[in-house]
Amino acid sequence: MATPDQQPQERLGVPSRNPLPLSASQEAQVRDIFYARVRKQCADEVKAFADCALGRTFTVSYACRAQNRAMNNCMVLHATPAEHDAAREEWFSQRLERQRAREQHKKVALAQEEFMKEWWGLPEDVRLSRQREMESRGERVGGMPAKRNPEEKR
Repeated sequence: MATPDQQPQERLGVPSRNPLPLSASQEAQVRDIFYARVRKQCADEVKAFADCALGRTFTVSYACRAQNRAMNNCMVLHATPAEHDAAREEWFSQRLERQRAREQHKKVALAQEEFMKEWWGLPEDVRLSRQREMESRGERVGGMPAKRNPEEKR
């Protein structure tokens, strides 16, 4: 229990050990965090392999075999289910931050829309009616049609 002078921490972890399944895009975000965490832990091995492979094409497979094996062993060592769970917890802990960012983005978009209405001085209904009018005309290629004589029949 937090005392009145102590603020409660706003960190939300995983809601339970078996949370509801995430959507495909959310799982992709978790995977991105997971891969970033593993790459960060194996940064030295990845850099060594990249330095060895620089400027090589076909010879990479045998010239940089030791660096490649070291990099792969590091990845296998650190790419564990526990690390994936940690990445999932990190994703859940960032929920509030992402929500605040979305709300901020909405506020900015509304402010920009209000500015545009104010700047151009057109009420929204006038802008929409003009837009509908332009859409109803359809797309023209080659300018406006010629005015026809009433006695000319085709």
